[in-house]
Amino acid sequence: MDRKLPVGIQGFEKLRTDNFLYVDKTEYIYNLVHNNVPYFLSRPRRFGKSLLLSAMKAYWEGKRELFSGLDIERLEEGNANAWKKYPVFYFDFNGANYNEEGALDKKISFLLQGWEKEYDSVNENNTLAERFQKLLIKAKEKTGLRCVVLVDEYDKPLLDVVDDTNMQEYNKALFKGFFSTLKSFDDYIQFIFITGVSKFHKVSIFSDLNQLRDISLDEDYAELCGITGDEIKRYFSPELETLSKRQEIKSDECLNVLKRQYDGYHFHPRGLGVFNPYSLLTAFSTKEFGSYWFETGTPTYLVKRVKNSSFDLRKFTDHTIYASEAILKDYTGDSLDLIPLLYQTGYLTIEEYDKTKKRYTLSFPNDEVKYGFLESLMPSYIPKATAGSGLDIFSLDEYVENGDLDKIKDVLVSLFANITYTIQEDPFEHYFQAVIYLVFTLLGKLTLCEMHTYTGRIDCKLETKDYIYLFEFKRDDTAEAALKQIDDKDYALPFSADSRKLYKIGVAFDSASRMLTGWEVAE
Repeated sequence: MDRKLPVGIQGFEKLRTDNFLYVDKTEYIYNLVHNNVPYFLSRPRRFGKSLLLSAMKAYWEGKRELFSGLDIERLEEGNANAWKKYPVFYFDFNGANYNEEGALDKKISFLLQGWEKEYDSVNENNTLAERFQKLLIKAKEKTGLRCVVLVDEYDKPLLDVVDDTNMQEYNKALFKGFFSTLKSFDDYIQFIFITGVSKFHKVSIFSDLNQLRDISLDEDYAELCGITGDEIKRYFSPELETLSKRQEIKSDECLNVLKRQYDGYHFHPRGLGVFNPYSLLTAFSTKEFGSYWFETGTPTYLVKRVKNSSFDLRKFTDHTIYASEAILKDYTGDSLDLIPLLYQTGYLTIEEYDKTKKRYTLSFPNDEVKYGFLESLMPSYIPKATAGSGLDIFSLDEYVENGDLDKIKDVLVSLFANITYTIQEDPFEHYFQAVIYLVFTLLGKLTLCEMHTYTGRIDCKLETKDYIYLFEFKRDDTAEAALKQIDDKDYALPFSADSRKLYKIGVAFDSASRMLTGWEVAE
């Protein structure tokens, strides 16, 4: 019988009482709760933030039985002050739609009403902030203990209305008035932990609560959320073996596939890489290597932000996306903040760090993110390349595998034909680069394909079992010039002893007509 995997389980009590597998992160919780300072943690969606806060809630509520056999039980041994029942105020902003006017007010009021009954706190039509203040006082009076405040996904009410400036400003102002209580009522508060995807530095949680410690890029907590390779071996060996057998590959090869697909997130330059827990657990559950994180949805505002910013898509795989620590930590909500937004939402991660320049280099963490994100961009840049259109990646792969040069040419011609351009559209140069990059990079998921953008290297190299294709693309030049560059720079030389058929292909595009205007092939 398969063991119970906690796919989508966010409640710690349910996880423990229903005998789901749990990767023990309680030593981190022990360190956090014994350092009596307010914390903030940013992690991508589906990375276990809610489960972490649920475990903290259970700890502060003194539910020792739920921690039996876990690290924190051993660490708290002999501590007379452990396992007391503190008053916990758990603000969970998941599961609500904040697009409607007044939705955030109603959500907070609903949460306060339940606690007001519990602690006999009279409302008397006070403001939300005043009601919370009274609750903190009443809870301490009733229990003799200071209060614990846990805030899960604080930024959801802001991200839900990212395209509605007025609504977002209203929600920011509401947060400012409400959470300023956390600063002025410090004597009534034992512990604060706040999570979110993005850190809006203009929100008063971060500007007013200036003692809040942001551990999002802290080496000590780099593996707090997510699953490491060692944890896979420690907790999931039976699942790894079952998946290997189902896929008819060896166990070490299976682990390598899992690494390529779901590993690679780094939240500190010296931190271990961690797997996306949702995708990893779902792969073990379904016994297939799917793209599970992306099935839960890529926010449309991200796709729009990339498209509207005219961001050079080639940077995603050229290792030329740079950022400082301040940029990675803060997100203002402005259109210029694409890089921190992509990092905080999990589409980019830390690849390396230059100590001298104090500069991070960012990249896609793994293949699931790389191909999933680029596929989500395809409809925005190439609306015609739908499944079954003959212009989709699978069709193009068939033409490449079969050496059908006419069909390959037809696809490229069609992708640029009949595109409606308006004055608001991106310049053709950006569009040209984006389409070529998306098509051939996504083709690399199915066959060996390398896209290059550096001077002196072939633009694109495609390899199949029977064929090698060397592409050189020219804009506002001739296909003959492109083909000549392939010969002049001896791009074909490394394949001189290769038995496969090699095609040198020069392709020309015209900015004025916005069409493919030249195609020259040499064997």
